[in-house]
Amino acid sequence: MSGSQFTIFGSKYTMGSYILFIRISSSFQLAFGRFQQSRQFSIPEGNYLYIGSALGRTGDPLARRLIRHSSRSRGKQPHNIQAALIKLFSKNDAARNCAFSATKKKLHWHIDYLLEHREAEITHIVILRHPEKMEHHLSEFLASLSDTSLVAPRLGAQDTRNSSHILRITDQQRILEELGQFIPKLTATHEEQ
Repeated sequence: MSGSQFTIFGSKYTMGSYILFIRISSSFQLAFGRFQQSRQFSIPEGNYLYIGSALGRTGDPLARRLIRHSSRSRGKQPHNIQAALIKLFSKNDAARNCAFSATKKKLHWHIDYLLEHREAEITHIVILRHPEKMEHHLSEFLASLSDTSLVAPRLGAQDTRNSSHILRITDQQRILEELGQFIPKLTATHEEQ
């Protein structure tokens, strides 16, 4: 299923993996928390993506995580996609207990620091409803494409050895088309095992 703001694979699971597509409207400097000793990175205007997962076995982990990502802390305006996201998950009652208070959001993951900036806006989300962790497979695939490049090794993926989960991209539409072919094969392979 694909819409202007969401591309969804699978339907029966409330957990899974996701890819946030992010537009940076103007350049800024950013430290991703304590990543590389709080080094300041130059974040140029352009398009980026982030690969994540929410695999909790209770409640609605995907809804909670994505609504959290679309929030900003300390009462700042949420991402424009948040209302559509809440509506999307409310269709299946998945958002009923996912109201997220922006004042309670604490910056924890590398992606939180990027999404906190007003210059950053989530424009599209690919949702993969599947019980297995697919981040590594998605990261490997996306990093292999000519339309992606690293911001920094292991950025957004401190818990892995060789992958990065925040990438700069040049052609969002082509990446969405590539994912449309890759994800069904990936999930079919994991369902056969």
